Amino acid sequence: MIPPELFDDEARSYDAVLVVSFGGPEGPDDVMPFLDNVLRGLPISPAGKARIAERYYRFGGVSPIAEYTREFVRALEAALAERGPRLPVYLGNRNWHPMLPDTMARMARDGIRTALVHVTSTFSSYSGCRRYREDLFAASNGLPEAPRLDRMRYGYNHPGFIAAMADRLREAFARFSAADPAPALVFTAHSLPLSMARGCDYEAELRESCGLVAGAAGAPDWSLAYQSQNASYGEPWLGPDVDEALRAARGAGHSGVVVAPIGFVCDHLEVVLDLDVEAAETARDLGIRMVRAGTVGTHPAYVEMVRELVVERMTADPERRALGGRGPRPDICPADCCLSGRRGDPRPALCGADSA
Repeated sequence: MIPPELFDDEARSYDAVLVVSFGGPEGPDDVMPFLDNVLRGLPISPAGKARIAERYYRFGGVSPIAEYTREFVRALEAALAERGPRLPVYLGNRNWHPMLPDTMARMARDGIRTALVHVTSTFSSYSGCRRYREDLFAASNGLPEAPRLDRMRYGYNHPGFIAAMADRLREAFARFSAADPAPALVFTAHSLPLSMARGCDYEAELRESCGLVAGAAGAPDWSLAYQSQNASYGEPWLGPDVDEALRAARGAGHSGVVVAPIGFVCDHLEVVLDLDVEAAETARDLGIRMVRAGTVGTHPAYVEMVRELVVERMTADPERRALGGRGPRPDICPADCCLSGRRGDPRPALCGADSA
């Protein structure tokens, strides 16, 4: 049971919406400085960093997340302009331009005093929740006239996200003919070190969301696999990985499979390389046809969900729409929210019960 004090039932007023995302390089010269930001503080050797860089160089040093995130910002701006509330939308990234501290400084110069934050992560984890809250604190700390920030709740079980992802599934299944045997369905999400996974609801939320999406799309049989184990934490990560899931599908007699990256709201390099290239190669080797479902991206139901979450925080005693049995995520993170799993006290973070 989530304590009621973690839900904000006041009607709040905001001057802007701040979209916060991971960021990605947009050319070869961006890759190494981008990775300096991504890997700062992690136990990655120079050789390990070089291997990760090669993943980006295979695609000209460009991650699709940068342009897809800008497309989402434009879609959200249009939705707010058309249906309200009429708020400007700012974009600040964790790891590449526009960097979050630069965006926060721009907001302060523009006279923004209160802003509602949308983090482009759908599920709770240190990487997808608390780390962004730490980044918000760091970007605000010491900034003259820094805006006061509140964060929208995560929408992993919101009807808008479920509808958008279910549409992406139906589009993928439609690429198989009625004469084809029913394909297997494998959802994927970014893997986490086990110590990090134990400190959050990541796995439980993923399974809830997968079940809701599969049910909405009329695909009751599914499995969940993980991808993108790119860092070395010296400990096991969540599994099975997607290649294991493909082999399991083939072993169960399936000649086709739909792979749905539910853990990503738009195409990242991890989606393109890990699924479109490497998993597709595994599927070919297994003699199984693989179709990759799209991410929610700028699906109208997903964009409308974010607009609805803006309205929700600006409404007294709002209805917080959520499907399944877990209920809505809180508006305010508890003090022990999404810890990293590493030793030592957590760093200060905004938008939580432990906010400084």
